[in-house]
Amino acid sequence: MVALTSLSPAPPRPSPTPAPPRRRPPAPRGRTYSPRGGILRAATVTDAAPGPGADDYHSTIRSLNSRGRHVPRKSLGQNYMLNSKVNEELVAAAGVEEGDFVLEIGPGTGSLTAALLEAGATVFAVEKDKHMATLVKDRFGSTERLKIIEEDITKFHIRSHFLPFMKEEYHATKKHAKVVSNLPFNVSTEVVKLLLPMGDVFSIVVLMLQDETAVRLAGASIKTSEYRPINVFVNFYSEPEYKFRVDRENFFPRPKVDGAVISFKLKKAEEYPPVGSAKSFFSMVNSAFNGKRKMLRKSLQHLCSSSEIEAALHNLGLPVTARPSDLTLDDFVRLHNHLVEV
Repeated sequence: MVALTSLSPAPPRPSPTPAPPRRRPPAPRGRTYSPRGGILRAATVTDAAPGPGADDYHSTIRSLNSRGRHVPRKSLGQNYMLNSKVNEELVAAAGVEEGDFVLEIGPGTGSLTAALLEAGATVFAVEKDKHMATLVKDRFGSTERLKIIEEDITKFHIRSHFLPFMKEEYHATKKHAKVVSNLPFNVSTEVVKLLLPMGDVFSIVVLMLQDETAVRLAGASIKTSEYRPINVFVNFYSEPEYKFRVDRENFFPRPKVDGAVISFKLKKAEEYPPVGSAKSFFSMVNSAFNGKRKMLRKSLQHLCSSSEIEAALHNLGLPVTARPSDLTLDDFVRLHNHLVEV
């Protein structure tokens, strides 16, 4: 991982001059104000937007200032990547190659977008912040392999918009696309739930998440406090793999936690565990974990009587005193199918 160069301290503000009073002069030519309020030296910052390959602290600040001062919005989870090596590794983790179609969520200043385009992909980027969407459009100009949509991904109908982009406008021959994104941390779980059931559209989803979240999604095992319904969901629809950790110093503004890259190899419908209704199955799983410390014979009483649940557990070779954290995905599938038949 490439170490980031520390910034020189901001030059001191000149002492006020005595009367006669003067109007404060404009900032010296070639300088621009950073979102942190300091002044960056003219030798490293200009008013022009960064080029397609630029990717460090100064180019990020320059990019944010290219259309007027813009402060990263905490409410949108805006933390921009400063290390081009990380972007390259993120692209490599997804195996992006010439001719691939990629959905990117929250392109920000376009640093990851540049790496995707450099790899030969056609990129469909969804950006909620209008300012940042315009910034990315300006950065890459009339690039035909990039389409920017100003939309909230959690409200965006991917099949209705992405598939026509991939199949009709560009006459794509590949059946599946990929998702590669430095995801805003505050929407990570919601986006994971949105994307993983889309094995008919995407082959792989590679995301930058909080390190703690990535560890939990990829590695939480039964009989641990980290094991939750989302783990059953993730393994139902995909094969997760923790790839690598990314130190918080690689982001601007620096978050309070480290990031990590995780990949999800999406399963096709015929590879899903055999349940008659996914909706019914996950309803049972969620109900089971609503009483995480309770035995299943109590937390699932709204589905069947305690005696019926005990009988089902016994017939499946599971303890009648089992709690939700004791069951694997396969155990939940067998229990659901048994109770449905009852």
